[in-house]
Amino acid sequence: MSGAVAPRMLLTAFAAAMIVSAGDPPAVAQSVLPAPAFHHLHLNAADPDAAIAFYTRQFPSTAKAAWGGIAALKSPNNVMVLFNKVSVAAPVLPQTAIWHFGWHVVDVRKNLAVYKTKAEVLLQPLFTTEDGGSVLVSSDTWPGTGGVLGLTKSQIAAARAAGVRPAGGAGFAYMAGPDGALIEYQGNFPAERFNHVHMFQEDPFCAQLWYQRHLSATAVPSRTGEAPRSQENCKVARGADRTWPALEPEGAFRTPAAAVTFGDVALTWYMRQGDKPLVSTRGHLYDHIGLSVADLDAWIAKLRGEGVTFLEGPYGLGDTRAVMIEGPSREAIELVEVK
Repeated sequence: MSGAVAPRMLLTAFAAAMIVSAGDPPAVAQSVLPAPAFHHLHLNAADPDAAIAFYTRQFPSTAKAAWGGIAALKSPNNVMVLFNKVSVAAPVLPQTAIWHFGWHVVDVRKNLAVYKTKAEVLLQPLFTTEDGGSVLVSSDTWPGTGGVLGLTKSQIAAARAAGVRPAGGAGFAYMAGPDGALIEYQGNFPAERFNHVHMFQEDPFCAQLWYQRHLSATAVPSRTGEAPRSQENCKVARGADRTWPALEPEGAFRTPAAAVTFGDVALTWYMRQGDKPLVSTRGHLYDHIGLSVADLDAWIAKLRGEGVTFLEGPYGLGDTRAVMIEGPSREAIELVEVK
């Protein structure tokens, strides 16, 4: 696959399954500070202008912009992808907590047909079994079951025996982007927009509680019927069985899974796929995510009081201020003051 990043383990997008914890401290539900909004995903890019041009060609609702003196891609829901210019290509390995990012599209199959005509777009196959075979849209293979967006080896055998057919229609799909980015597009939705950052976590349920407690995130309800978790039982072993479709022939681990939202952008999580701990996002292709807050000083006081790790700041950022904190799996999170 010349020019593309070999995509790492699959997941899917919009998805994930998650839960609101009934055992969280009262402060989680009674925070006096308004919840942050998703502000940006920040990438390290060799040629920001070329990268932005690529995204505007593939997702026509986006536009080139600038924010705080930083080159930006703006989505119609006022979410941005910011680009820091680097002289040496930023690494995508070892694996960090940020896996890929994605868009809702109005008609995934129409997008796919257009992308097939473009030499600059390298579509990423979704492998359907460990023995080979692939599709370009998830709905062209066996549908998942029980809220999981894939089937195990034994479930695939059962689906074959029962003559289960692909659902067709909307689904999720992937392409390779500039600098080795992995981009998901999925549909069918009312409008095209940036809608998620797909991540890995060391402990997805514990991460969900962390984001609820410290950043007032909204937990996404469980798709698999999981009972609510608390700090006492949030550590759950990774599921033993890989599932397909997947971006890797060997399949993907999809349980446990969890997610939160900030406004209309989701952070969706699977447990890390490999055996090595996730490394810091700083300096990697996906450097950090950014959340906007109205009162930065109040958030600094709150987070310091809760023992959250601060990486930088406060510091000036354009005509405003920001701080950088660290999430539960070493993901960098920038809090930007937007009044």
